[in-house]
Amino acid sequence: MEETFDLIIVGAGPAGISAAIVAARAGLKTIVFERGEFPGSKNVFGGVVYVNEIAKLIPEFWKDKTAPIERIITDSRIVFANDHGALQVGYKTDRFADPPNVVSVHRAKWDRWYAKKAQEVGALIVTNTVVEDVLRDQTGKVIGVRTGRPDGDVLAKLTIFCDGVQSPLLVRAGIRKEVLPEHVALSVKETILLGEEEVTKRFGTKPGEGVTFEILGSLADKMDGVSIMYTNRETVSIGIGANLRQWMDSKVTPYDMIDKYKEHPLIKPFVEGGQTKEYVAHWLPEGGYDTMPKIYGNGYMLAGDTSMLFNALHREGTNLAQATGRMAGETAVAAFKYNDMSEEFLKMYDNLTKASFVMKDMKKYRGFGHLLFDNKMIFSTLPEAVGDMCEEMLAVDGKSKKEKQKIIVRNIRKKVGLLKLLGLAWRGWRAVR
Repeated sequence: MEETFDLIIVGAGPAGISAAIVAARAGLKTIVFERGEFPGSKNVFGGVVYVNEIAKLIPEFWKDKTAPIERIITDSRIVFANDHGALQVGYKTDRFADPPNVVSVHRAKWDRWYAKKAQEVGALIVTNTVVEDVLRDQTGKVIGVRTGRPDGDVLAKLTIFCDGVQSPLLVRAGIRKEVLPEHVALSVKETILLGEEEVTKRFGTKPGEGVTFEILGSLADKMDGVSIMYTNRETVSIGIGANLRQWMDSKVTPYDMIDKYKEHPLIKPFVEGGQTKEYVAHWLPEGGYDTMPKIYGNGYMLAGDTSMLFNALHREGTNLAQATGRMAGETAVAAFKYNDMSEEFLKMYDNLTKASFVMKDMKKYRGFGHLLFDNKMIFSTLPEAVGDMCEEMLAVDGKSKKEKQKIIVRNIRKKVGLLKLLGLAWRGWRAVR
């Protein structure tokens, strides 16, 4: 038996639920399919969500005592590390506490809470359901999906796909191409239990406040990779990942890499003695703007990771998913208002994303992923040279500062080369200008 809805959403992550809240609130008969046992059971991310986008749909949600917020992030640190040390730059401010700017969460709790908000405004969320195929009419317009359930065909005037980076569903349907290994990163994440007081003490925060670390350098076995460390209420989330193509070419296993990561002098004091509560792996869409598929078509839209949306420089993905989900929902509401689900009308969604920070940032940093992938010195010789420079200048050993400067310049010439360094600086500027 076929069921008919106004809107089908595939995937109950941040993008899908944001779209569902907007659509259901406007009165659209909305159904969300989620393959997991519950929203968040199969979803993985670094560990933070961005308040601004959620507040557009649920104002002052952080005051809701049921919201499963772990910590409010008031301290953000950028780190450039080699195998034995790290150069840190950070900024701590009370202004990010009230109202909060970023909060750490656990997806299993957060996604269920967020999905409940969609249910409260009328969205139907169906879990334990795999969407196996896309249904089309004789003109090629998407008119619904086929699920793995016995009465599996579900029809709708409009469908929003938010089913993740790989999306074999859309590859089979010819809506987007299969992702290439060099355009994604494989990341592993471990959650380590320390206790609330111990987390607060080790990271030097106020109760309820937290810290994020974004780490670039040689820790990902000198592959194109980045690592993170985020504080939760009682636990610490650590993660490290690298370009999938380089993973395939190397003999390093994710387990070996994260075990080595935990022994680094920067990381070990924060996690030592803790109990591992969770170990997961996930893909990150790091190919950038040039790898994005077309995000709309006749009867459908794409949002979040499915659209290859990820800001590799700032490690932002969740807010891009939240924003595009919201804008896809707004476009759906407008499409029903004018009774037009055509590709031409749904270009409105594309226009909304281009006018927002989403596409502006994706375009601005379109070359950053290529910069990292094509310049392996960023993860090998450069971290070593920077570490040597810092250690030379900080060591009080009887040498004059002028002598130290000469040693630093000589070391950079030997390990990196001044021309190569200037060339990298030029390419780096072009990648983010």
